[in-house]
Amino acid sequence: MTEELYPLALQTREQAFAPYSKFKVGAALLSESGRIYTGCNIENASWGLTLCAERVAIFKAISEGERKFKELWVVADSPRLTPPCGACRQIIWEFCRDVPVVLADLRGNRAEYRMSQLLPEPFDDSCL
Repeated sequence: MTEELYPLALQTREQAFAPYSKFKVGAALLSESGRIYTGCNIENASWGLTLCAERVAIFKAISEGERKFKELWVVADSPRLTPPCGACRQIIWEFCRDVPVVLADLRGNRAEYRMSQLLPEPFDDSCL
């Protein structure tokens, strides 16, 4: 676990635009080049247009030319550690493959998973 990602995800969580759900999430993604990309959830009144923190961080990294990733942290304030939603799991697999994903909360609780544990039968280019 790359501990420096936790405070970055925590800090980025505060930038979340979550006026409807009040559920703020922050993410920090470490690329193989050593750069860190952060993201927060951004809600929209049309719920389908909402973006999760994980996808924001990944899309920022991809838009900057990154293609390989080492680790992803997701921080939320919830009664239990919050895993990525289904859409995020697909995006994480597509762009990060079997990356370690660390789930954390504001109290410092955390758990680490491989993406293959969170999405055991992924749909990817091998299916095409």
